[in-house]
Amino acid sequence: MKVYEVIREDKINQLLETGKKVEKKERLELIEKARDCYGLTLEEAAALLQIEDQDELEALFEAAKEIKEHIYGSRIVVFAPLYTSNACTNNCLYCGFRAANRKLHRRTLTAKEILQEAKAIENQGHKRILLVCGEDKSKTHIDHITEAVKTIYQGADIRRINVNAAPMEVEDFRKLKAAGIGTFQIFQETYHRETYQKMHPSGSKSNYEYRITAIERAFEAGIDDFGIGVLLGLYDYKFDVLASLMHSQYMDDKYHVGPHTISIPRLRPALDSAIRETPYPVADWELKKIVAVYRLTLPYTGIILSTREGAALRDELLSLGVSQISAGSKTNPGGYEEKDHDGEQFETSDERSLDEMLQVICQQGHLPSFCTACYRAKRTGEAFMELAKDAHIHEFCQPNAILTFKENLEDYASGETRVKGEIMIAKELDKITDEKLKKITIERLKRIEAGERDLYL
Repeated sequence: MKVYEVIREDKINQLLETGKKVEKKERLELIEKARDCYGLTLEEAAALLQIEDQDELEALFEAAKEIKEHIYGSRIVVFAPLYTSNACTNNCLYCGFRAANRKLHRRTLTAKEILQEAKAIENQGHKRILLVCGEDKSKTHIDHITEAVKTIYQGADIRRINVNAAPMEVEDFRKLKAAGIGTFQIFQETYHRETYQKMHPSGSKSNYEYRITAIERAFEAGIDDFGIGVLLGLYDYKFDVLASLMHSQYMDDKYHVGPHTISIPRLRPALDSAIRETPYPVADWELKKIVAVYRLTLPYTGIILSTREGAALRDELLSLGVSQISAGSKTNPGGYEEKDHDGEQFETSDERSLDEMLQVICQQGHLPSFCTACYRAKRTGEAFMELAKDAHIHEFCQPNAILTFKENLEDYASGETRVKGEIMIAKELDKITDEKLKKITIERLKRIEAGERDLYL
């Protein structure tokens, strides 16, 4: 595989220039076309990225909301990151973990400390973790990662561990697969080559080609759920969003599997960052547009929103196509057990607890979900894509979200959250049109009330 066949910068620039010439009437027609939930072409996405008119934006946002609910229902998946180490040999200019940062408090957690962090996350009510670490082969090698995964599964009631890690060889990806991870997540940060080299001047991450081909090595090792993303603000977002879609199309064409998730982080301040100002600022309204374009173009893909964004914007984005959010997050090793802002990768903006976040989700008419069923029921990769692309995945998402949320209400929720949550569960039960499925869900809700746990379809 030639990397230049995956991301063609000349093609991206050409599509964006052509997109500027598309008239408002044509863009509105594209938005209507997207409502059939079969996605859009790169040419069509390039045209929608040019939208600035308020009426068009509203039409775009409304379509994104409708498509998300059609594919996944009203559910919002909730998770928390767990940082095992901030040791790193890279010098990414935007990151607090960069090797040249002498102010950062470096720490690599032991297996015991990792379990303590996982238990602290579990005690919030979480069941899904995103495992993250810096890139230092002497400390964060594959055995460090797999030991962390096994330790958490064995010692805490965490049921899905996704991993955000450096690119590796097929043999190491096989070890990661054997450890039982869910999704392998890796961000290209920016697909623009010149900017990529500027932002990654030294360290193994400076190898653009090795990073972008990591997902294919993961596939060779049997990991068929992958997540991608760019760090918005490093380069022109229109280029990077379209490049992400081009990468997605390449994977879907070759493997019949598109991205399980796409993340939308914006550049945030970090301790001793080498970047003082965001090179290409992305306004709030532009971030909303990015979410909507992703949702219309890749309706089957989960869109992840982190606590980088402020509370008000996060609440708003829940209704624009986002389907997964982090809550109660810490971005430094040991952060759930102790405060150390000088060990963080970046500053977070939404400091609300998981319990507070659950109330907000319910107030907005969404259903919180802690579901971990798909990867345990072998609905991954191409099997998941078939269900999601045909809009059948919600048949599993809806009851599983209800069941996992009920478990959270029983074991962790405050009184106020429990009241709001029970009302939401009653509403969501009424949305299940399959009477047999509804009966099974109600029966399992009673079993959860009686003390059973981890029931799923």
